[in-house]
Amino acid sequence: MRKKRSLPTLILGLLIIIIFVAGIFIFVQGDRLTLGRNTKSTSVSQNVSTKSSSVTAKTKTSDLPNVSSDDWALVLVNRNHVTPEMDPDLTQIDNITVDSRIADNVRSFLAAAQAIDANEHLISGYRSVAYQEELFNSYVSQEMSADPSLTQSAAEDLVKTYSQPAGASEHQTGLAMDMSTVNYLNQSDTDVVEKVKTIAPEYGFVLRFPKGKSESTGVDYEDWHFRYVGKESAKYMTDNNLSLEEYIALLKENKR
Repeated sequence: MRKKRSLPTLILGLLIIIIFVAGIFIFVQGDRLTLGRNTKSTSVSQNVSTKSSSVTAKTKTSDLPNVSSDDWALVLVNRNHVTPEMDPDLTQIDNITVDSRIADNVRSFLAAAQAIDANEHLISGYRSVAYQEELFNSYVSQEMSADPSLTQSAAEDLVKTYSQPAGASEHQTGLAMDMSTVNYLNQSDTDVVEKVKTIAPEYGFVLRFPKGKSESTGVDYEDWHFRYVGKESAKYMTDNNLSLEEYIALLKENKR
């Protein structure tokens, strides 16, 4: 015969069951509350991040000049955009020639640079594709003579850091010029270079190969190479520290 449990024992067992169930309930509810808070927090964080990105993008492009990436002044010539001979209409200024459309800008820019340092002078302007090929090959020969261990390919790669192969040099556009106080690359007084670089946008020019932009331009820093891009574009590129490659990409992203 089965022995009956006493009343106190039954009550104690019931209390244990109630406490156990209550504990499970509190635990589950606590997890739900925590999950809800985390979800809400993540959502808020994502919204802030999205708004921040949106604001950043808006800030970067709100004053983007209303110019086309296809504008003649923004023609892109580099190793990724090899271009045949362009035959621009040329005007001679001192010992160089430039695209006739920018002749007045070149004269004004040169005069302003000479007001900073009287030694500023024009070194090179338009160069034909054929001449650029001769120049590039001569640099390759010089590098191989200086270091006989260099292969032809290695010498060409080295030269590409400061000069471009035929069809890849923007000197053929007539929109680029070399201007400095001396006839040697990166040897001009750095203070003078900075001052000239600062006034360049007033005349539609930018220092084409600035420091820290070789990843986009493919060319190391050059203190004498200036490129005409137009006053609005020059100001925007300078203010936002953009290379011509980066600027054109930004224009295209914004359907310009």
